[in-house]
Amino acid sequence: MSIPELSPEQARARVAHGAVLIDVREAHERAGGMAEGARGVARAALLAEPAAHLPAVDGEILLICQSGKRSADAGRALLDAGYSNVSSVAGGTAAWRAQALPMVQPLQSDAERDFNERYSRHLLLPQVGVTGQTTLLASRVLVLGAGGLGAPASFYLAAAGVGHLRIADDDVVERSNLQRQIVHTDASVGEPKVLSARARLLALNPSLDVEAVQVRVTSANIDALLEGVDVVLDGSDNFPLRYLLNDACIAHRIPLVYGAVERFSGQVSVFDAGRQRGVAPCYRCLFPEPPPPAFAPNCAEAGVLGVLPGMVGLLQATEVIKQLLGMGEPLVGRLLAFDALGMRFRETRLRPDPACAVCAPGRAFAGYVDYAAFCAV
Repeated sequence: MSIPELSPEQARARVAHGAVLIDVREAHERAGGMAEGARGVARAALLAEPAAHLPAVDGEILLICQSGKRSADAGRALLDAGYSNVSSVAGGTAAWRAQALPMVQPLQSDAERDFNERYSRHLLLPQVGVTGQTTLLASRVLVLGAGGLGAPASFYLAAAGVGHLRIADDDVVERSNLQRQIVHTDASVGEPKVLSARARLLALNPSLDVEAVQVRVTSANIDALLEGVDVVLDGSDNFPLRYLLNDACIAHRIPLVYGAVERFSGQVSVFDAGRQRGVAPCYRCLFPEPPPPAFAPNCAEAGVLGVLPGMVGLLQATEVIKQLLGMGEPLVGRLLAFDALGMRFRETRLRPDPACAVCAPGRAFAGYVDYAAFCAV
């Protein structure tokens, strides 16, 4: 069933003669401006209880959305519900604005305006929306390392509105870092990385809680760092810390988003064995023993293409957001490898090791070990 369509000029004239104009967009969409004379009632709320928002069933009702589709759909639903005089504004608010007709700004608090404007593109995604964005703002993520991986990952997590970021690192900014660690600037050289990162992230998104923890992460403080955390992002650059973080995340049942880079290649995975024993592998299932140091040089020894940590860090940030929102297919049980020179991605399936020393089903957590000694051997 089709409903009549009016041009924005015609709709404005009808409003002047008593017609009721309803903007059926969501509140965050109306925040950018509404047609003068319109009342904001989201489509779902309008159709759930039309009598609460509309005049008598024979009163003149005009509906407007962004482009005209949702208002037409809502109009057909109202006709089915018994309303006999319903029209839709052709082209919606976009056409109204294009014709330079009067617009009004709905009343909002400063916090509401910031939320609606800052996260407007997230709010348009059905998989995120207001509920998902609110979830992100209430989430807590530990970013271990403010270097090559932690820098781009934390930058995008802050931009996405992850409400609490705890960043742990004991290093200071060096000029050689700036080729890839984009959260730092030349003025930050000599400053603790966590403080430099905190200042830059708050400059990007002042409403966040960014906790700068300037410590060397060890078995003695890892439990405190994981307290209250929803997801951990591993931006470390050495094997002892990776094994420690893996074991701690299993013990605390927290998903671990892993990343690593070397020269022109990188890899990403999600280890969630703490919550999915016997189903999801852990880092030890992939690397039961660390490779000899000669086969695992760090960036200071082997070098790294400056953009590569950005690629891997962004993939890690994506996996963190997916974990927080429970959407998509996470990289659990999959290792994604990236070759920058060939511009190729390769996926390898990972299976849990039934004899894993840490995550095997029924195996009790034996406590932390001397990870430096373990990796040296």
